Amino acid sequence: MPAHRRPRGFTLLELLVVMVIIGLLAAYVAPRYFSQVGKSEVRAAQAQIAALTSALNTYRLDVGQYPSDEQGLAALTARPTGVARWDGPYLQKGVPPDPWGRPYLYKSPGQHGEFDLYSLGKDGQAGGSGDAADVTSW
Repeated sequence: MPAHRRPRGFTLLELLVVMVIIGLLAAYVAPRYFSQVGKSEVRAAQAQIAALTSALNTYRLDVGQYPSDEQGLAALTARPTGVARWDGPYLQKGVPPDPWGRPYLYKSPGQHGEFDLYSLGKDGQAGGSGDAADVTSW
């Protein structure tokens, strides 16, 4: 290497090409990554509803009926007044909120079975599609 030539840095054009490549990769990968986050919240809600359904079924075996609308899911953690054969708590850590921070909705008797247990999803509105769809026990 001649003595008068020193090592050069990157040119502005080379840096811009690298930044464009990184931007294209981010534009391709980011939507796929963030769609997985929404799916994991839906899966978490489905798992929680399954656990709550199991606790409700155990409650029914002990008491003879599902909790009323007035008693709600709180009957799984504390003895409701007037219930003699309660053998709980049926949930060790209480009733969790849905993955979006709202309480699960419970109706007994339900329109789809002996009880309806559901979350309104990410948007908090009835119906919806994708990540915003309701997550139900039926």
